[in-house]
Amino acid sequence: MKKSKWVKASFLAACSVMLMAGCSGKSSGSSDDTIKVGVLASQTGALETYGKQTIQGFELGLEYATDGTNEVDGKKIEFIVEDTETKPDVAVKKATKLLEEDEVDFLVGSSSSGDTLAVLPLAEEYEKIMVVEPAVADSITGENWNKYIFRTGRNSSQDAVAGAASIAEKDVKIATLAQDNAYGREGIEAFKEGAEKLGADIINEQYADPNSTDFTANIQNIIKDKPDYLFIVWAGSNAPWKQLKDMKVEEQGIKISTAAQDINSLKTMDSLMGMSGYSIYYYTLPDNEVNDWLVEKHKEKYDGEVPDLFTAGGMSAAISIVEAIKKTDGDTEAETLIEAMEGMEFETPKGTMKFRPDDHQALQSLYAITLEEEEGVDHPVPVLIRELDMNETEPPVRNK
Repeated sequence: MKKSKWVKASFLAACSVMLMAGCSGKSSGSSDDTIKVGVLASQTGALETYGKQTIQGFELGLEYATDGTNEVDGKKIEFIVEDTETKPDVAVKKATKLLEEDEVDFLVGSSSSGDTLAVLPLAEEYEKIMVVEPAVADSITGENWNKYIFRTGRNSSQDAVAGAASIAEKDVKIATLAQDNAYGREGIEAFKEGAEKLGADIINEQYADPNSTDFTANIQNIIKDKPDYLFIVWAGSNAPWKQLKDMKVEEQGIKISTAAQDINSLKTMDSLMGMSGYSIYYYTLPDNEVNDWLVEKHKEKYDGEVPDLFTAGGMSAAISIVEAIKKTDGDTEAETLIEAMEGMEFETPKGTMKFRPDDHQALQSLYAITLEEEEGVDHPVPVLIRELDMNETEPPVRNK
């Protein structure tokens, strides 16, 4: 197949900036001794930080899972990164390029649920395994799922179960605030389900424009109903924390609870010091050998920086692929991989994960935490109350 100059240049550029075991001048077609992985990530745009972490984590995951050889069963593993720009149409274009021109054996990604949902049908069309990381929308392993989709990232329902376990109990009154998008609405829907099972009453639901910076009307609406808790589902830098403080929500007896997400988000949460909530990952919370390795290696490689939420996610995705290839003795045929991966358990920075056979969602631990001040740290630090194990955080099966 003749390649354009652009494709050759893109491939050479990828070789120069990414770890690509066995990278050579050939850019198309996996040879018998090479396995290719196409990674879709937001390298530019609002989710650029998420994409950067995922890529770094994926590289470290390959290193860890292959003992530094980037080989499994005698086959080299290389990965090619494409920037989705956090635009679904671009994600489809880049995924098609990876599948048709680079002829990858696996897809991984993406940073955005919208991008990921747009790409899911391609995995089915080309019969290639797609490991979803870190997109969280329930519909990815729910109504839009197909059998080629496996997800190492947690989903909205797992978040919701953890959030509910942190604050919900009989007769507790809870209001919610979320972005008016798939992530926000699915997150609240799942939270309500979990909280109501524990006996709580959801008395007010507020949804705001994802790009809004003024939440006055939403907050006033919540205050008038006098809930015991305000539970918030939010992703991005325009979070409402400062305005909640300015409007003295907690001084009116309303406790705020939310996810302690990545470190950039934590840096905006000074006003939530002392909050009870949950964490998906913070580098001090898991107690296992894989996480110990990740923290040490990441500090060594990135000038003392600690790994973040999506770094651990990228690493988990890479480990799952390597472990699947080991189970199939190097066979990358989709049906063989599906059989091997359904029910597969593998060790990650968050401990053991397991791909549930029903929908290929990775069951995993999350963490009930409080936010506390720590000397020398420029953000509130999640402090462990208790680990919520994979059985406790198991979400409902939502696929067809």
